[in-house]
Amino acid sequence: MISLLIVSHCHEIAEGVKELAAQMAQGELRIGAVGGIVDEMGKPILGTDATQILAALEELWTPDGVLILVDLGSAVLSTEMALELLPEEKRAGCLISNAPLVEGAVVAAVEASFGRSLVEVNRAAEEACQFPKVPREEM
Repeated sequence: MISLLIVSHCHEIAEGVKELAAQMAQGELRIGAVGGIVDEMGKPILGTDATQILAALEELWTPDGVLILVDLGSAVLSTEMALELLPEEKRAGCLISNAPLVEGAVVAAVEASFGRSLVEVNRAAEEACQFPKVPREEM
């Protein structure tokens, strides 16, 4: 079964999305969360850290793959840096999704809990951005 990794600039957002996705999957898969960084004074601030992402990928890695859901652009850059540090055989099984963070994580968790493949889970998660939240009549 694949694993999911949530990467956000904010620790609380990463943990919150992880909690929501885990509840939707009813504990059927491993989900990690990496968010925020700590400044030189030990204070948590917004940001992403490739070494934290790398550690999470190593912990979550499975031969079935790891789907990584990110919030903003530099989260992608930090994740790409972390992936470069993974051995090739592990890197090949990791995929950064274009899915929206919250909706994509929920859909991915449900799909992954059914034992779907990395590609199938990512496809479903990326389609989450097309679900209308509020029905609207044509204007």
